[in-house]
Amino acid sequence: MQANDVRVLKSAAIPTLAVGVVAVVVALLLSGAKGALGAGIGVLLVGVFFSVSVVAVSYAARVSPQIMAIAAMVSYLVKVVAIMVMLASFGDTTAWNAKAFAWSVVVCTLVWTAFEVRAFIKTKMLYVDPEAKVPGHGDA
Repeated sequence: MQANDVRVLKSAAIPTLAVGVVAVVVALLLSGAKGALGAGIGVLLVGVFFSVSVVAVSYAARVSPQIMAIAAMVSYLVKVVAIMVMLASFGDTTAWNAKAFAWSVVVCTLVWTAFEVRAFIKTKMLYVDPEAKVPGHGDA
């Protein structure tokens, strides 16, 4: 992982964790232990999914830009399918509060995305290689 990717990951993960703790406390106060469990599972799900995506895209970026784009799309598809499978599997569960789970996923996803965008905006990354040679133009 490159230093920029670690900064982006930390910049998004820390605020999401803080909001997640607040979500668990609010769910505990509003819905009891089942609400806190649902919110906690939602926070964990967002943290794991988005962290895995950042790591996968970062690794793929070292290979090539095309692979990076494919990794980003595949990781997104995997997240969507995994969420669908989880919701289908645990849709009728009474082990946790489904509303607390859903709200924590939505809020943490928004926070993660906002801070990830903020981190990318603040990161000074070159999108053009200044050392690149243009085909057909001599070294003159």
